[in-house]
Amino acid sequence: MKSSKKSLILTLTAILLLTLAIAGCGKRAEDQGASPSASAGGASAPAADLPDQVKSSGVLKVGLMGTYAPYNFLNDKQEIDGFDADIAKEVAKRLGVKAEFAPQDFSGLIPSLQAGNIDVIISQVTITDERKAQIDFTQPYITNSVKIIVGANNNSITKLEDFKGQKIGVGLGTNDEAYLRKEVLPKVGSFEIKTYDDVITSLADLNTGRIDATINNMYALKPIVDKNGFKIKAVGEPIKADRAGIAVKKNNPQFLAALDQALTDIKADGTYNTIFKKWFGEEPPKE
Repeated sequence: MKSSKKSLILTLTAILLLTLAIAGCGKRAEDQGASPSASAGGASAPAADLPDQVKSSGVLKVGLMGTYAPYNFLNDKQEIDGFDADIAKEVAKRLGVKAEFAPQDFSGLIPSLQAGNIDVIISQVTITDERKAQIDFTQPYITNSVKIIVGANNNSITKLEDFKGQKIGVGLGTNDEAYLRKEVLPKVGSFEIKTYDDVITSLADLNTGRIDATINNMYALKPIVDKNGFKIKAVGEPIKADRAGIAVKKNNPQFLAALDQALTDIKADGTYNTIFKKWFGEEPPKE
């Protein structure tokens, strides 16, 4: 009788231990599956690398202009589209979240980022020392050559020195505006600078003669001219080259590292080349 009771106790103990072991394995598997994952072929960022609002919402709030084709603009379906938009969607996917776009004037993007209204800016924000004092940047995701743009019948402006005494249009708060004020004006002499909140309006004014010239990059020029029938042209050699990065609020090193890793993976697996060729019809220039 004693032997029978002892066997029963041993049997019940073994069943209890087996049950606890199975429960423990299930809990570990559940914990491992809880972290955000990226698409097949892309590395995922650990949840700890993302700000709390991104982790909790599952959304990366992306600030951009929404008026700067082919980088970011409203398509025929009234959806944000373009090169920047595709980069943003792909980066968000690698982080295990979705991109949500918040279009606004360029001059308001950095204040919006600093206020926490958006998580990143992906809108051709040129990396400069002045901006790095306010915000942090990832590695560059594109390099743009900037040229002088004039009316189709204007043969008097072909170089920066020809700006003297002229009215030059430029985007408000852009790197191009800072370049004109800090570098070109002291060298060339007096000329008027007229600022704009969007590229289309500046080119429309150039087309009608309200301004004499503007500066912009070649990738941005063609789709706007084709769509609006502007009679304008790019002249001379490139006056500078700008490198744009993803902008984030300062003092977020883990988040910045996660974004950088996403960009590195996109470039390494060929996704970046596919996006670049889709919007610009050519291979990206070698860095």
